[in-house]
This record gives sequence, C-alpha cells and structure tokens, in this order.
Amino acid sequence: MSRGKLPRKRTYLEISITANEQQRDLLIPAMLELGCQGFWEPTPSGQEIDTHLLCYIDKSLWNEAKSDALKEELKKILRTDSANASVKFLEIVEENWNEQWERTIQPIEVGKKFVVKPSWSSYDNRDGRIVIQIDPKMSFGTGYHETTRLTLQLVEKYLRLGDSVLDVGTGTGILSIAALKLGASSAIAIDNDEWAMTNAQENAQINELSEKIQIMETPLKDILSTFDVITANLSLNTIVELMKEFREKLKEDGLLLLSGLLTSDEKEILVRLEGAGFAIIETLAENEWIALAARKVK
Repeated sequence: MSRGKLPRKRTYLEISITANEQQRDLLIPAMLELGCQGFWEPTPSGQEIDTHLLCYIDKSLWNEAKSDALKEELKKILRTDSANASVKFLEIVEENWNEQWERTIQPIEVGKKFVVKPSWSSYDNRDGRIVIQIDPKMSFGTGYHETTRLTLQLVEKYLRLGDSVLDVGTGTGILSIAALKLGASSAIAIDNDEWAMTNAQENAQINELSEKIQIMETPLKDILSTFDVITANLSLNTIVELMKEFREKLKEDGLLLLSGLLTSDEKEILVRLEGAGFAIIETLAENEWIALAARKVK
C-alpha cells in the first residue's frame, strides 16, 4: 500500500508514566489491556537516564473508566497512592510518533541469524544475517522489545522449510516476514488495528514479500485453513481467550509460539497450555519477559 493511501490522521493520547525499568516492564501489559497500541521507552542521554514510559492510544478510545483503571494499576505497580503525580497526558497527531521512532530506532541483531533495521538506517552485514526491514508506525514489533526478540529466536529455532504460518496480532508484520525469509511456504498475518494492517502491508512490500504474505483483518475464528506454525505475541488474557482457537487452527503436531508474557505469567500459561492439549517444548526468558514453544498433541 502506498503512502498516499494511508488512513486519515487521528489524534492520539500520549500517556507519560514515571517509572523505573522494572516498573515499565509491568506497566506495558497493563496498558495493553487498557487499549494502548504503542509504547516508547526513551534511551539514556549523556549522564541522565529517562525514567518514564510513553504509551499511545487513540483519543476516541479513552474514557473515564479507563482513567480509573489506570489509577488502580499505578497504585499496584508503582506502590504509591499519588498516582496523579506519576502520569501526564498529551494530545498528539500521528506524525509526532513517527518522528520519535525515526530518531531512535537503529539496527538490532536478534538470535544467530536475524538483524532488524529500519529502511533509513545502514547496516554492515559482514556476518551474512537475514535482514528484516521494519519501518514502524503505530504498530508493535520492532525488535526492540524483549517479547519480539524472544519470539524471533523461537521462529529461528523451530521453523522448518516449507511450513505454513499464521501470525496472530501481527503488528508490524515482523514475525511473518521473518518466517518467510527463513523458508516458510506461506504466511497469513491478522490484526484488528487499522494502522497495524497498513504498516504490515508496507513492511511486506519493503521486504519484497507482498505476494507471499496475506495481511487480513479477519478474526481468528473465521480463518479456514490450518497451519504448521502459529505465532502470537499478545497479552496473557488474550492468549488464554484464544487458546481453543489456536489448537483448532494448528495441524497435528503443529507448533504454537507465544510471547507477550511476563515471568509471573509462566505458571498460569503452562497450566493453560497443558490443559488445552499442548506439550511445552521450550521456554525462553529475557528480563521480566518470557516466550514459549509448545506442540499440539492428541
């Protein structure tokens, strides 16, 4: 899709929350549950280290109930009763978001085979890595978050040549693109966010994969095919809600690669997977986040 066909500009709320690194890791899944569609953690500048998390949500989706829920989450995570002192709101247009990303995102090596880079940045590929070009807009999945890196490592390790792939909650399309570049025969990427759809289409085009990847707004329950591999970098609650459908859409012995999960979620997700007919193959961890590979069993 060309830039001339992008959706009309929308107004977003930038929610700035004062929090340290550990608190930010706990806040992201909470903010995802409230409907936030993107995050930005400022990088260190000189001797000063920024201690806040920026969260973005379409202004039309924010309401008083979500404000109250945010205050309760802040009290639990930040362990303070003065939640109002820890959060600030700012209205922005979409271009402001894009400019922030373009100033901060640089190439990042992931696993043994991948490097993720924006199209505007150069990379000396002396090790012959598989280059995934991702130009993020309002979508999650740049390689800079632990959950994306962990899932890419699982894709690298477990994807087989010729596998069919379903990427649920595709965001930027990064997992589908990575799978195809590793030798998957086909990939379907689904999301329910307008900007994610547009961004994934653009990234598929940048990586010359538009003919191999189907990017759709179709709900998971309405997907008719079955797949060798399903990837899902989502929140715990969403994964649990979709567990039965994941199993239905996987072929026999198919693989489910999950992330978006905190280490504190591990016990529950293991129980849920085993109860739904999956055998755990491997769990990876980075900081407060985990990713899992599980196989569908009879």
